[in-house]
Amino acid sequence: MTVRRFEDVGEGESLPPRTIPVTRAHLVHYAGASGDRNVIHWDERTAQAVGLPDVIAHGMWTMGAAVQVVTDWVGDAGRIVDYGTRFTKPVVVPHGAGAEISVAGVVKSLDEQTREATVELTVTCGDDKVLGRCRAVARLD
Repeated sequence: MTVRRFEDVGEGESLPPRTIPVTRAHLVHYAGASGDRNVIHWDERTAQAVGLPDVIAHGMWTMGAAVQVVTDWVGDAGRIVDYGTRFTKPVVVPHGAGAEISVAGVVKSLDEQTREATVELTVTCGDDKVLGRCRAVARLD
């Protein structure tokens, strides 16, 4: 595994963007793994009955999928020392077609003392920004 070196990173550097598919199968598997079996994540009738347009992805699934862009860029998940976001809109996952989230990242700042990079992520589904103030801090070699 190659871990990104501090000297090789610059402020304003873009991380490789990624489009991540989201299917109902992903949500069912995540529900089993996480213990979050809320029906709005797999049954459209229930989701619509509570005012949602359709089944929605778990917020934590979306958050976890998005940070993978930083994990791959830095080279080691253990180097992510801080990560946070605000959930701004749900990821609606229609039956059959599913959905896609698009993740792009940019290095916003570098700290020479700690050898850390702060990465700001932009996470969208279609035209909707689904995560806001999405930032990860990664310790570099």
